[in-house]
Amino acid sequence: MASLQVHALSVGYGPVRALRSVSLEVPAGAVVVVLGGNGAGKSTLLRAVSRTLAFHRGAVTGGTISFDGRPLDGLGPDRVVAAGVVQVPEGRQVFTRMTVADNLRAGALGRRTAARADAARSLARVHELFPVLAQRARQRAGLLSGGEQQMLALGRALMSRPRLLLLDEPTLGLAPKMAATIAETITEINASGTSVLLVEQNAALALRLSSHAYVLEVGEVTLDGPAAELAASDEVRRRYLGITDEAGPAPASAGAGRELRRWTA
Repeated sequence: MASLQVHALSVGYGPVRALRSVSLEVPAGAVVVVLGGNGAGKSTLLRAVSRTLAFHRGAVTGGTISFDGRPLDGLGPDRVVAAGVVQVPEGRQVFTRMTVADNLRAGALGRRTAARADAARSLARVHELFPVLAQRARQRAGLLSGGEQQMLALGRALMSRPRLLLLDEPTLGLAPKMAATIAETITEINASGTSVLLVEQNAALALRLSSHAYVLEVGEVTLDGPAAELAASDEVRRRYLGITDEAGPAPASAGAGRELRRWTA
């Protein structure tokens, strides 16, 4: 059974339709990536799952979203966090005037009351993943580098002990070395049992991290399949990896073409 199941989801911002009958699944313990260009609807999808669309003047107009078989429709964002679904928004969005320690404490506020006693264990785990956050605990978050702020945003989300992490462009604007560090951390977080739904424009990195991938174009899923097979697909290589093979498809690509699923409106 899928940990997260999105079925025929449609979303609008006033008269503008941002998502059109989008369906996808994130199996328990998996990393699933959503690829697509600017304006494809990737961030809107995450906002719909985390129930934060209203903050952006958007609304679900059709379809359903469920987590572990329970509907998320109608829940407030705080209840979604309490259910174990936590989003790290694009652009890091840390509390710049608060200290690193206070940012992390804020991340624990969305936990179930019974789980707050485990905050110390969560903090120890965050410091294990990101030692720099322990070293700079008393420093204002706004004084951190971009990469360190991304670490803090991830750490703050982990303080609520999520079962499903929604990541919106976690490597955006980061130097390649820092992006690789963040990618390694996502793999480690997933290895500890947390499922991940990842939105990422760095397609090569995202496909290496994930087991399954979906391609969004103008609010619709146009392609999906195992990440390794999408990485071998000529269409994905051309559009998202910047690779053109004039000699023709490799054998693996031919197999991938049979397995990838196309979706039409």
